Amino acid sequence: MTIRNAIRDHGQRYRPRMACLKKAEKVVLEMQDPKTGVKSQPQRLVITTIPHAITGEDIIAWLAGRFQIDTQEARNFGSMLVALGYIYPLQDHKRLVIKPDASLYRFQTPYFWPTQQWPVEDTDYAIYLAKRNIRKKGILELHEQEHYNRLHKWMNHKWDFIVMQAKEQYRAAKERKKPDRVVFECQERAYWVVHRPPPGTVSAMDYGLDRRIDPNTVEMIFTQQSIMRPRVKSSVSIGALVKYCATYKNHDPFLLKCLPSNPWLTDDATYWTLNMPNVEIPTKMRVERWTFSFGELLSDPRGRNDFRLFLKKEFSGENLAFWESCEDLKWGTAATMREKAEQIYKTFLARGAPRWINIDGKTMEVTVKGLKHPHRYVLDAAQTHIYMLMKKDSYGRYMKSPVFKETTKKAICPEEHKFSDNQLEQNARNRRPSLSPIILRQMEEEQKAKMAANVDITQVMTKLSQQGKEAPPPPPRPKRN
Repeated sequence: MTIRNAIRDHGQRYRPRMACLKKAEKVVLEMQDPKTGVKSQPQRLVITTIPHAITGEDIIAWLAGRFQIDTQEARNFGSMLVALGYIYPLQDHKRLVIKPDASLYRFQTPYFWPTQQWPVEDTDYAIYLAKRNIRKKGILELHEQEHYNRLHKWMNHKWDFIVMQAKEQYRAAKERKKPDRVVFECQERAYWVVHRPPPGTVSAMDYGLDRRIDPNTVEMIFTQQSIMRPRVKSSVSIGALVKYCATYKNHDPFLLKCLPSNPWLTDDATYWTLNMPNVEIPTKMRVERWTFSFGELLSDPRGRNDFRLFLKKEFSGENLAFWESCEDLKWGTAATMREKAEQIYKTFLARGAPRWINIDGKTMEVTVKGLKHPHRYVLDAAQTHIYMLMKKDSYGRYMKSPVFKETTKKAICPEEHKFSDNQLEQNARNRRPSLSPIILRQMEEEQKAKMAANVDITQVMTKLSQQGKEAPPPPPRPKRN
């Protein structure tokens, strides 16, 4: 019999992302079109000529042209196809990414596509490792050697059969032509790198540490809970919809005019200038949205800065700083995920942390346990706790604080622009392409970095020294008898 893993194989037999994989396969089929797809040609790999090879830069260029996206987004999309096993590298097998250079890749044969749903058995993996052990004469990668020894121990009763199968496959492979043999070896290795990734590699077939469960079971539980959950009356739900529409009616540009004018019609950029993310003086309508909900306040960078100023006066600015750090961890790059999680723990959660936050013991226990294997959502429990704390306590006091009243007092209400036909024609002639929001954000971050770098260190040291002189001496320690 076959000994399966202790963790059930949810990457193959349970497939809640089948629709996503089907869309990816359509893109791969388009890429293989002989007329409109990525151009492939024989390429030399060391001394072997590999047929139908493609380069990383050609893949990125095709994706960028096909979907009208920038190079970075096309590179991320290409890396996703490699991580899912639809494209495999011929040179660097350990990194499942697309390199924007002349690195060689090939399209994976449909037999190895994830949608085939044939189970990834430990027996097949043991045969593959035994075959590599024969080919490499006992020299395997460290993680492959560990798997090999573990499987040898588990399947000792059938190891002769596994070795016999490996020898037969190795003998059959030697009868192939060298290019075909190299291609098949790369295909097989790419398949096992995707489904048995080395330590430290994020697997595209995994669904997170807390998501390794049968989605069919989850769906049944969710259905049962939905049946038992009390229903909301139609009158209540319609009343909530009417209230929402009445609240946001004056802020809907389809119902009311943009003040001072609609830039898409008048070619006047004053509206965008007044509503920039970190404008110094906001508009009255913008400040009014902050009163609708706490989420509206945090979603606006200008409102968040105003709320941060209030929290500093309340000596609780670490709550918002922790929430922002969790958002950065959740939406940041995967390469810095572990480092960010450790830094957040040292700054906000550890004993004696410089910006320690107050959360309950149960939440702390869940968070510390999850930080042993950090992922994007490892701090969700603590972040939700701090979010609700700010929403129930700090947000209400902020609405009544002098900080918010001062901001409301200074807020401007632009008057409507009334352009004549000649002025509109003149604006159209003076039209210039606006900068991308990404470029504007980068310019703002560079400006902030320059301002932070221009801080006079001598003044800071002088203040610290004065504070040290003004501080009273510590009390004498009591003598022990």
